[in-house]
Amino acid sequence: MAYKLAEAGYGAVVLEQKRTLGEPVCCTGIIGQDYVSSFAIDDSVILRQANSARLFSPSGRCLRLWREETQAYIIDRAAFNVAMGSQAQEAGAEYVLNSLVGNIEVGDDKVSVEATHQEERLNFEARVVVIATGFGSGLAQKLGLGRVSDFVIGAQAEVETIGVDEIEVYLGQEIAPGFFAWLVPTSPQTARVGLLSRQSPGLYLKKLMASLLAQGKIVSAEAELSYGGIPLKPPARTHSERLVVVGTAAGQVKPTTGGGIYYGLLCADIAANNLHRALESDDLSAKGLASYEREWKRKLGWELKISYWARKFYERLSDRQIEQLFNTIKSNGIDKALLEAKDISFDWHGEAILRLMAHRTVAKAIQVIKFPFRSGVD
Repeated sequence: MAYKLAEAGYGAVVLEQKRTLGEPVCCTGIIGQDYVSSFAIDDSVILRQANSARLFSPSGRCLRLWREETQAYIIDRAAFNVAMGSQAQEAGAEYVLNSLVGNIEVGDDKVSVEATHQEERLNFEARVVVIATGFGSGLAQKLGLGRVSDFVIGAQAEVETIGVDEIEVYLGQEIAPGFFAWLVPTSPQTARVGLLSRQSPGLYLKKLMASLLAQGKIVSAEAELSYGGIPLKPPARTHSERLVVVGTAAGQVKPTTGGGIYYGLLCADIAANNLHRALESDDLSAKGLASYEREWKRKLGWELKISYWARKFYERLSDRQIEQLFNTIKSNGIDKALLEAKDISFDWHGEAILRLMAHRTVAKAIQVIKFPFRSGVD
């Protein structure tokens, strides 16, 4: 986004809390083909391609999903951040690293920003501010845009592997209650192992790593864990006077998987285009910037609602019910039918969810399961 605004001729200043753009990030780093088709990505940040995944039910039964063509790319997220930052700086954006924003005040004709840089207080003035802080900064809530009402914590570690060449996903209440765990190979001998959980993600991850060690999939269960919060719903608003919120801070994240790279960049493009129009017309009022929120919700709103509904439904399932659905899908060839549907992609889950739930055998299997809320999508 800083790149697009700087390229359009605006003075863009990025206040970055990290000491360097290459700091490690708690991110699995999986992006879909849609992202690669929509945005230019430096090949140097791609670690490997993926066209298959193995899903394990609570009992250990395996369901292999495979397509002939590449479905996803696993990237070096730290290198990706460096590449994005370098592109923006080459276009004229200024980066101030190791800077923590403490306060934002919106005035009639400007926005004042207070930050701390190496124990020195810095003050900035701008026509408009973009909050792209990720999860947990609290800046949007302080400015009256509401809080993220539902979120989950991710835990992840880098491990050395033995013979793991496909993405593996693990389901079950004992593994990642209400969510899932993953083992994502990044090279022939290394992988990212992690999971999502509302409580004690680190304890569940250590237990998973011990299990993977016992199965002979990883070399050691000793690794440094990293953590990150992931919103499952957007805040009440993502814009105000002289202010927009983008990316994870705006809840522009897949509720099914917690992935936010593609949706975040889609919305950053929408924000940049709307800010360009607003700056040109000098209308940075809340009404003038409302087009940003309308546009990104037109793009993602339905997808986020369907995916959140599926997320809440899955959280209510017991291991026995997960196993029953798993067996129903596999024994009826529903997985193959979905994989053969060319209009279903890695990045857009809503259509796959609706087709799955509408399938006769799946619908019959879930009749006895109590839904977390009414069947209509709010």
